[in-house]
Amino acid sequence: MPVAQHGKDAEYQKYLDERNAIRQPNQVWAMDISYIPMARGFVYLCAVVDWFSRRVLSWRLSITMETAFCIEAVEEALSRYGKPDIFNTDQGSQFTSIDFITVLKTAGIEISMDGKGAWRDNVFVERLWRSIKYEEVYLHAYKTVPEARTGIGRYLTFYNTRRPHSSLDRQTPDQAYFNALTPMMVAA
Repeated sequence: MPVAQHGKDAEYQKYLDERNAIRQPNQVWAMDISYIPMARGFVYLCAVVDWFSRRVLSWRLSITMETAFCIEAVEEALSRYGKPDIFNTDQGSQFTSIDFITVLKTAGIEISMDGKGAWRDNVFVERLWRSIKYEEVYLHAYKTVPEARTGIGRYLTFYNTRRPHSSLDRQTPDQAYFNALTPMMVAA
């Protein structure tokens, strides 16, 4: 399996192996950062997404691309939903930082990183960015960061609870996530 070098001497799986079928929630989570334009300037949005259900588990908005806001989003997802088997990101500096990697390793999560410049490797998060930008962000010229946070928060609630996906048999991300969890929880 090819590996990518990060930090001083760390090795990580270069990309989540396509032979690993995603069969349940919390098996694989992914994260990315996107640029969000405002009336004046911009902010950065990061989100943790469950690959099975496309559900946005947590998100943060920041005026800088520092690692801290990504770590906050991951820690919230871990505290609310447990831990995934695998966590997938691109090779951005936030995700290859010692602090970010430490959070995942401490939780016992396998780390997967996309190939350099291979945006399709994280297609579910990229698709979320397209949806949020065309269905929310480009329709509003946010004047302030709190206004952007409110609008994006409202949209992500809609996305999780009311927006069906053809790839999920017309279920919403919440339906796909929680309906699949229920039988697993009963069996345990």
